[in-house]
Amino acid sequence: MSQVSIPGRGLTVSILSLSLLTVMAGAAVAPALGVIQAYFSDCGQTLVQMIISVPALFIIITNLIFPKLCRHLSTRTLVLLGLLFYTVGGCAAGLFDQIGLVLVMRALVGIGVGILMPLSTGLLAYYFPPERQAGLMGYASAMNQMGGVIATLLAGLLSNLSWRASFLVYLLGLLSILLCLCFLPSDRLTQASSETESTAHPLRTYFVYIFAMFLLMSTFFLYPANFALETSSNGAVPTPYIAPIMAGADLVAFFGGLLFVRLKVLLRGHTRILAPLLFLLGYLFLLLPGGWTGTLLGSACIGFANGVGIPFLISEVSMQAGQAAATTVMPLLSAALYLSQFLSPILLQGVSILFSGLPHLPYLFALALAAVFALWSLRVPTAKHP
Repeated sequence: MSQVSIPGRGLTVSILSLSLLTVMAGAAVAPALGVIQAYFSDCGQTLVQMIISVPALFIIITNLIFPKLCRHLSTRTLVLLGLLFYTVGGCAAGLFDQIGLVLVMRALVGIGVGILMPLSTGLLAYYFPPERQAGLMGYASAMNQMGGVIATLLAGLLSNLSWRASFLVYLLGLLSILLCLCFLPSDRLTQASSETESTAHPLRTYFVYIFAMFLLMSTFFLYPANFALETSSNGAVPTPYIAPIMAGADLVAFFGGLLFVRLKVLLRGHTRILAPLLFLLGYLFLLLPGGWTGTLLGSACIGFANGVGIPFLISEVSMQAGQAAATTVMPLLSAALYLSQFLSPILLQGVSILFSGLPHLPYLFALALAAVFALWSLRVPTAKHP
């Protein structure tokens, strides 16, 4: 099949708008978790925390069946269906007084993002020529990070009104619905996959990239999951500055995505080790100098590593998979990304049992993961870009 004709700006913005919604979908209401816990005080803390973790589980499940959905539904239908689940399920969670029904709505959010996540990157590989894909993947990563900043700030402000209002952050999905109704064509992605179909399962074919994504997100996620607690316990910076520093790390990641193409041209084949080395530096800064200097430099390095690491892996594997990326490797990359978020606390808990009493264990564990990620990255093949 020949490459799709050059897309217009409306289509580009429509696809990139999906990236604004996806990565922080589960954690968007994290700033409101305290007031939600207070309302559901008769429920256990673990049950309330599932408001954050349940979407990730259903994202993974939906990613695994995503190729089958592509056989029966057009791209436009899939995107609008995913956005409907995302927006309605996200907002409706604030309507219920039973925690069980809230979790059902959170599952709908997970299903919606499970549909949207492969499309948010796979459609870039489908509609755009290879010479434009690396830059667009960088913009998609930047939109991911900006979405995190916007969602976190909005949810925090809305939670001051009530815990129910915090779920209105998912109304951001309405913007994407409008854009996709206007500009997204109604194509079938399976048209592209028929020409590049391989006898090998995509998991085996692209395992190097998939496991690299798992390592990247496992290494990164230890930062947002543990930074506040670690910083408060060691008194590195005053508690009121913790949230702005974390938001600043997201902003650094945003600029990392914007600068990705220039860095790729500058570093060429060495780009693959940039993210793991920045992770190593970041966690070392958090551990060794301490205080304001270590905290700021460490957070900046970790944010930048996330900002450049994700578009690197997605752009490289897109070159390998071609137009079939959305139906072959992208669902698996998305599943790896969210599986790492789901398993990260469990893995850390296991390590804590083995090394109980060791100070700053989350950062030490992150350093170990970053070292494994660096070694694994040396195996990641880089495509020859036109």
